[in-house]
Amino acid sequence: MEITTGMEIVETALWLKKEKTLIISDLHVGYEEALQQQGMMVPKFQLEEILQKLREIFKRVTPARIVINGDLKHEFGRVLRQEWKEVLQLIDFLLEHGHELIIVKGNHDMIIGPLAKRRNINVVKDLAIGDTAIFHGDELHNTKAKRIIIGHEHPAITLREKSKREKYKCFLKGKWKRKELIAMPSFNPLTEGTDVLKEQLLSPYLQKLDDFEVFIVSKGEVFAFGKVKGLRRKEE
Repeated sequence: MEITTGMEIVETALWLKKEKTLIISDLHVGYEEALQQQGMMVPKFQLEEILQKLREIFKRVTPARIVINGDLKHEFGRVLRQEWKEVLQLIDFLLEHGHELIIVKGNHDMIIGPLAKRRNINVVKDLAIGDTAIFHGDELHNTKAKRIIIGHEHPAITLREKSKREKYKCFLKGKWKRKELIAMPSFNPLTEGTDVLKEQLLSPYLQKLDDFEVFIVSKGEVFAFGKVKGLRRKEE
């Protein structure tokens, strides 16, 4: 589904058609090991699910450039053994499917440098592609771009049908200071995300959501669900 002119939602990624650029956000590789160190017995499956989802995406698009929009790894101040091994495995996989790989640094990527250096990958604070600026979204940036793409928030929405409730990852599209703003969900299968109807949001770009449009992703399909304010009324 096209979320805006020249840009399509493909699974939980964004595809810039003209620029042949695929954007994924918030992979949080190593999250399982971090949970295990907290005493939670979580099986290690996330990398294979991430790779399988990417394989499905690459059946639909052939990127010349792949952008990871922040939080490639999970741990803030160190590189866990799982992260080191799996980040390099993921980078190698992505390099096989894109001529160029760029990492936009997220707040979890404090020491991403040694990992990126192993494969000569550029790590940047922000990235401009035509009229589009890509920031992770944890802090504000000045830009003359007409459109901004962020991650960081992991937007999601909980839908209710009678007694059943289910949370879905979603994209948000709205305005920030007269610029078009698109917020991406997490690409990680374990991180469901922040319910934008009920939970406090973290990103400074997402403080007024009423007029933002919601695009839910479920089993590879995308559904336009209208504006946040309309969904809030239905919940009341």
